[in-house]
Amino acid sequence: MREFFSSLKFKILVCVAVLLAGIMTYAAANGRLSNAPQELLNAVLVPVQRFSAAVSGGISGFFEKFAQADEIAAENERLEEEIVRLRQQLIEYDQYKAENEMYRKTLQLQEENRSFTQVSASVIGRDPLEKYYSFTIDQGENAGIEVNDVVICPEGVVGKVLETGPNYAKVITVLDPRVNIGCTVSRTRDIGTAAGTAELAQEGKLALSYLPRETLTTENDIVVTTGYGGIFPKGLILGTVEDVRPESSGKSMYAVLRPTVDISTITMVFVITDF
Repeated sequence: MREFFSSLKFKILVCVAVLLAGIMTYAAANGRLSNAPQELLNAVLVPVQRFSAAVSGGISGFFEKFAQADEIAAENERLEEEIVRLRQQLIEYDQYKAENEMYRKTLQLQEENRSFTQVSASVIGRDPLEKYYSFTIDQGENAGIEVNDVVICPEGVVGKVLETGPNYAKVITVLDPRVNIGCTVSRTRDIGTAAGTAELAQEGKLALSYLPRETLTTENDIVVTTGYGGIFPKGLILGTVEDVRPESSGKSMYAVLRPTVDISTITMVFVITDF
C-alpha cells in the first residue's frame, strides 16, 4: 500500500482530484454548480475541437490549393502560347514593314535615277573576319549582274561587284582599298579620289585624297561621284566630310569621309547593271 501512495499514479490522481475540487468550488462560488459537469467537459473538449478544426481546415486548404495548382498551370500554359503567338505576329509585322520600306525606297530610287537599269538584291552572307565588310547577295549572272557593276542604296554608294555566279554575287564595299572612286565636294567643287584604308576601315570611314592644299572643304560637306572612270555613275552621294588633314607629302590634303550608308548592317542593295 505504501508503494501505491508513493507511486506516480497516486500523485496524478491527487492532482486530478484537486483540480476537480477547485473547479467545483469555483462553480459553487459563482452559482454555476449545476453547470460544472458541462463546463468541465468543455474545458477538456474545446481545445481538442479547436485542434481538430485547425487540422481539418489545413487539410481542406491544402487540397484546395492542390486543386487550384492544375488550374494555374493550365492558365500559365495558355498565356505562354498567347505570348508565342503575339511574338510571331510582331515578327511578321516587322517583316511586312521592312518589305514596304524596301518597295518605297525602290520606287524612290527608280524615280530619281530613270537612266539606271538596276536589280534589287538582299544580303545573304557576310564574312565576320572581313575587315572591309564585303558581302554576298542573292542575285547574279541570271539577273544580268556583271563584275564591276556598281552597288548602291537610296542613301548612297555601297561598293561594286567583285565576283559573280549564276544566282549570287560578291560585293566589295567603298571601305576596301581596291575600290577607287572619282569624287567631288559638292560645295567647293574640289575633286579627289575616294578609297578605303586599313586604318580608317576600322572606324567605318574612308579617305578622299588629292584635294588642293588651299581647299576650303570643311566638316559636313557632301561628297558625290564625278562619273570619271566610267564605273560609277555621276552624282551619287558617297559620304560626308568629318575632317580635313594634310597628306604625308605635304603637297595636298585629304578628307576623312563617313559613308552615308551603314555598310556594316546593310541588308538590301541595288545593283546598277546599265546607265
